[in-house]
Amino acid sequence: MKKIKLFILILFFMSSVFSQADYSPIPLYWKTLDKKSKEIYLFAYLTQVYDTHKILIDDVGRGGFSKYYYENRAELAYNIFELLDTIPISQFTIWIDDFYSQPELREFPFPEAIKYAYKRSQIKEEDKLYEKYKDSFLNDLNN
Repeated sequence: MKKIKLFILILFFMSSVFSQADYSPIPLYWKTLDKKSKEIYLFAYLTQVYDTHKILIDDVGRGGFSKYYYENRAELAYNIFELLDTIPISQFTIWIDDFYSQPELREFPFPEAIKYAYKRSQIKEEDKLYEKYKDSFLNDLNN
């Protein structure tokens, strides 16, 4: 009986020592990519969402599931494609890295990381306003 208890105790200890912290395969895969590969992966994902939405429109029309897919996946991809004219894709990969670097978010699916990156892209304008306000405030103090 002592041997069984000892075996279970050792097994429990070994499993806790060698267990992985990441459970979702996407964050694990994302972490293995270099900077350029992350940009390619993100662009490929966005393109795949765009193509899937176009195929859905061709197959079932604009209502029903294609509308659901647009509202939950494709709209965000379209918005990010529009932003790529002003924000480099490398900045989106930095924001996705930031998302997955937070321990409580590392198990979330990739679309959630993209939503986070999109929201960060929208904060940029607020940061500019803050910087203008801060500069104005400091100039007023110095005068």
